[in-house]
Amino acid sequence: MTNLWTSAEHALGYLAKADQIPHRTEGEAVLLEEVPKTVKRILDLGTGDGRLLGLLKIERPSVECIAVDFSPTMLEAVKTRFANDSTVEIVDHNLDKALPNKGTFDAVVSSFAIHHLSHNRKRSLYVEIFNLLQPGGIFCNLEHVASPTPRLHEKFLKAIGRTVEQDDPSNKLLDVETQLRWLRNIGFHDVDCYWKWLELALLIGLKPKC
Repeated sequence: MTNLWTSAEHALGYLAKADQIPHRTEGEAVLLEEVPKTVKRILDLGTGDGRLLGLLKIERPSVECIAVDFSPTMLEAVKTRFANDSTVEIVDHNLDKALPNKGTFDAVVSSFAIHHLSHNRKRSLYVEIFNLLQPGGIFCNLEHVASPTPRLHEKFLKAIGRTVEQDDPSNKLLDVETQLRWLRNIGFHDVDCYWKWLELALLIGLKPKC
């Protein structure tokens, strides 16, 4: 299956446009509100250049973080961002494979990464995330999801300045409803889409406290 994220050109192209994605900061703001300020450990899956972790650490400067990515370009970028921060461990790992054993976490977050996985791997990853969360822990997935109709997909592409021909072949988009159902069936509580704009959505679930 196509995945262009090992390409430096592809990764750098994304980073150059990341701040221009419409409404992205709105979704990030909601995520930041939902992650408790008291968390001790955060796992960031598909960290990219560490943008989301950087935002989370503004109000949680001492939180211990594990940043996971497999793109060489992204790994270099996140290493640069956190070069002087000993609380951040950077792990080179492809999410197509089972997560490495790095202990348990109070929060697992991801930003526009999981949609690159096959649907079967998405679901198995959600199970792994549930298992490594502490009771009461939170999973926040700011994600690129499938539109319900081709017209709405074209509308989204137009809004971000792309055509159908320029669509990223690495994307394996899945609808919100299916993913929310998976999370509930796995055992997450208070599962919902907490924010959405066209194909950008924030999916959240909590692990029961007992």
